[in-house]
Amino acid sequence: MTKPEKEAAMSSPLPGAPLSDRGNKREGPAPQGPLEDRFGRSKHKLRISVTDRCNFRCHYCMPEDPQWLPREEILSFEELLRLCRLFVTELGLRRIRITGGEPLLRKNIEHFVASLQPLRAQGLERISMTSNGTLLARHAAALKAAGLDDINVSIDALDAELFEHMTHGALEPVLDGILAARDAELPVKLNAVVIRDQNEQEIVPLAEWAYQQNVSLRFIEFMPLDGNGGWNPQRVVPEAEIIERLRRRFAIEALPRTREPATYYLLDGRYRLGVISTISKPFCSSCDRVRITATGDIYPCLFSPVSMALREPLREGASDGELEQIIREAIWRKGKGFVESAGYVQRAAGMHTLGG
Repeated sequence: MTKPEKEAAMSSPLPGAPLSDRGNKREGPAPQGPLEDRFGRSKHKLRISVTDRCNFRCHYCMPEDPQWLPREEILSFEELLRLCRLFVTELGLRRIRITGGEPLLRKNIEHFVASLQPLRAQGLERISMTSNGTLLARHAAALKAAGLDDINVSIDALDAELFEHMTHGALEPVLDGILAARDAELPVKLNAVVIRDQNEQEIVPLAEWAYQQNVSLRFIEFMPLDGNGGWNPQRVVPEAEIIERLRRRFAIEALPRTREPATYYLLDGRYRLGVISTISKPFCSSCDRVRITATGDIYPCLFSPVSMALREPLREGASDGELEQIIREAIWRKGKGFVESAGYVQRAAGMHTLGG
């Protein structure tokens, strides 16, 4: 493939991917009231990163040799808590997901989870976390005791050799962590990114294992957010193919679509499995998320090329009202999402800094 052909492929969605979004863009300043963007999409979920550091090297998330940020550039727990409080009490967000990097690498992360509990009286409904699972066995009970409601764990293969190739980490501690969380009665949801010519053969084994363990599983289409420029449409295994592979093993019934990112299916009449089809079936019109990096940059969309900084105003004495206006302006400027960009996003923050 020539360079122009590769660039064209990388900037094009899969055939048949919808390119429209609901609603018309509204101009003018960001309104007060519920937190929403120009397209009328209200926001209810905050994903906040607590560290850029990770003990894995998944190629679809970070470069091979990441440069970790200086610790003084990372928001303190006090600063993170202030932002969380503002999002819940003043902006009406109801769910918080703690991300990374790998959040369990952040010392005293259980105390941060516990510090969020008073926000439940102000409207916070759920506190979640996304992890690679390697340290979960030693933290699961403490996280449950601190008030964590659930945790997502990334697992892209059950074949140990393939898993190590994809993550540069060991599979066994991840499996131990998943089972430890289940034993601690901390609900677990598994996420598996599917990449053509790499791990599509793991679709059925992963589904069988999750089914047997009665652990929720979602497959995720490979998105153009990797740190090494390896994405192209041909490497995407679309939702339709994932389901077709599963039909060879399970009886499958499609469940009604909801506002959740995943489309859900019932396997053998008893097990609920999801597919997040960002590429083949973008769900941007129902997006209700806001993302903040570990350095305090607010990204209104996973595919946003630009951000607005909150760390400097935080540290320079900005009032809650001033911070709220920065947040409202950032969200108001949110674009349509992947349905509009449909290709690589050029920005300073990688996935390991932004969080999934």
